[in-house]
Amino acid sequence: MHESHGLGIYRGIEKIEMDRVTRDYMKIEYAGGSNLYVLATQLDTLQKYASGEAAKVPKLNKIGGQEWNKTKTRVRHAVKNIAQDLVKLYAERQASSGYQFGKDTIWQKEFEELFPFEETDDQLAAIEATKADMESKKIMDRLICGDVGYGKTEVAIRAAFKAVQESKQVVYLVPTTILAQQHYNTIRERLGDYPINVEMMSRFRTAAQQKKTIEKLKRGEVDIVIGTHRLLSKDVSFKDLGLLIVDEEQRFGVTHKEKIKQMKGDVDVLTLSATPIPRTLHMSLVGIRDMSVLEEPPVDRLPIQTFVMEHSGEIIREAINRELVRGGQVYYVYNRVRNIDEVAMEIARLVPDANVAFAHGQMSERELERIMMSFIQGEIDVLIATTIIETGLDISNVNTIIIDNADQMGLSQLYQLRGRVGRSNRTAYAFLMYKKDKILREVAEKRLAAIREYTDLGSGIKVAMRDLEIRGAGNLLGAAQSGHMEAVGYELYCKMLSEAVRTMKGERPEREEMETNIDPVSYTHLTLPTKLEV
Repeated sequence: MHESHGLGIYRGIEKIEMDRVTRDYMKIEYAGGSNLYVLATQLDTLQKYASGEAAKVPKLNKIGGQEWNKTKTRVRHAVKNIAQDLVKLYAERQASSGYQFGKDTIWQKEFEELFPFEETDDQLAAIEATKADMESKKIMDRLICGDVGYGKTEVAIRAAFKAVQESKQVVYLVPTTILAQQHYNTIRERLGDYPINVEMMSRFRTAAQQKKTIEKLKRGEVDIVIGTHRLLSKDVSFKDLGLLIVDEEQRFGVTHKEKIKQMKGDVDVLTLSATPIPRTLHMSLVGIRDMSVLEEPPVDRLPIQTFVMEHSGEIIREAINRELVRGGQVYYVYNRVRNIDEVAMEIARLVPDANVAFAHGQMSERELERIMMSFIQGEIDVLIATTIIETGLDISNVNTIIIDNADQMGLSQLYQLRGRVGRSNRTAYAFLMYKKDKILREVAEKRLAAIREYTDLGSGIKVAMRDLEIRGAGNLLGAAQSGHMEAVGYELYCKMLSEAVRTMKGERPEREEMETNIDPVSYTHLTLPTKLEV
């Protein structure tokens, strides 16, 4: 896409001779069969067109036509309205002030020294940035983006400990019951030596237990509460809420997100995610939210070997047997409750020596808890499960995952599922399978190609960026701007938006970058003077 001429199709590089000099030109084909030739040294004048609907074929523009200029004018006008909302949001954040926490205490330093692992530089930087936000007057809204197992939870625990010391309550909001249980166990263990009251609110708790916790929250007798969307119910209130931690925000529905927004108010917010949704990531990139990225892997962590292939019983048998031989366990993801028991029977037939069980979210609380605890304790070899395992399970002994019908899942979801394995110094394997002889849709093919490409440690942010490119940024502030993004592409849209925001804020527009190009010319026909005349 050329900013001045609009959308065309790249047709490769051609060598063209001008003034006895041959140079490389990029050929761009436009509507009506006309072509534009752009010097290869002027690559910056072109952008790759990316929109929200990858399957939709965009309309080409005509060179010299008025249609492209009209489209840009229309989008610029729409962007102005969104920029006004953005600036209002900026202004509100700057004007309102939250609770200002004090500097680190001796207890804080002592607590941090008890961490049994060595922090990475990225982790330390994220912890310092979070604490600096809490110690400032501004209301914290920070996104911690890091791969599964990269230490996001520890950043959150340290922030929670800091808040509790000043008698502030902390809410740790998670998307699944299993994750709530896991975090509850981790935080209880981590805070065991301190007089801090930690409670959990999820369906693993009885109605009587939940009622008691709600009463204690109102009286301020609970310091930290970990829970699912149950914490967003009307009957839950707090004596003095100081910090809200949201784990994997993309897993919450629209209504839950609205309730989270209402809950925020003047409370410091810390959002944790391995692969933030495009909108969250975009808001961080344009400066509405602060962001810390954890890219440095923990010591001894190995990349996950990833394979994308047609469904094969033989490969499934071989993969499971290889994992069992080395004393490990296996996840088999099948995301349909209706016949998950039949799939479990099929796997048990393929691997008769293995202890196979299945789990899904529609089970009773006690049954689900029993199966998950048996799997954690190593009594189950292969767990057939729906995507309820997507977040929360941290079992270092599980190092093979097989994902059935992987083409029907989202990119960040696949990345999260794959992150359930490889939590130790063993090589982990992920098999992403789709039905035999199935022709994949273009978007599904792109997702599977991306997940296969990004096997390096710390690729979560790259996956999120690719998702942003494939899907578009969505509605930033609920404003319906996706159609405008379709019209001009993601990159140009972002450029227009940032320019409009600067104008609204009364800042000078960025100066156009001056570039000097030296084009090779032939000097054979030039005659140089033999002496200098003054």
